[in-house]
Amino acid sequence: MLFEWNHKKNVSNVKKHHISFELAASIFDDPLHLSVLDEKRHTEERWITLGQSATGKLLVIIHTYKETVEHEVIRIISAREATKKETKQYEEGI
Repeated sequence: MLFEWNHKKNVSNVKKHHISFELAASIFDDPLHLSVLDEKRHTEERWITLGQSATGKLLVIIHTYKETVEHEVIRIISAREATKKETKQYEEGI
């Protein structure tokens, strides 16, 4: 699995949410992470993934997903800490 992101967007995300996209990518190592298709209309298909980071923080990331012949590619758009409601959903496996 490969991860990519816009450098300026990563810097902006760190300032706003104190979460780097590099840390956010680690939630895909969480065997309990949950991914759902974002139902909002976008110009591209976006996913919302909830999972525990390498530091133990529960994070929500918005990203795109595509498969190539060689790799799965995830482009991270934003990342933040989970809300109480999202934490409960994660704990209940919803």
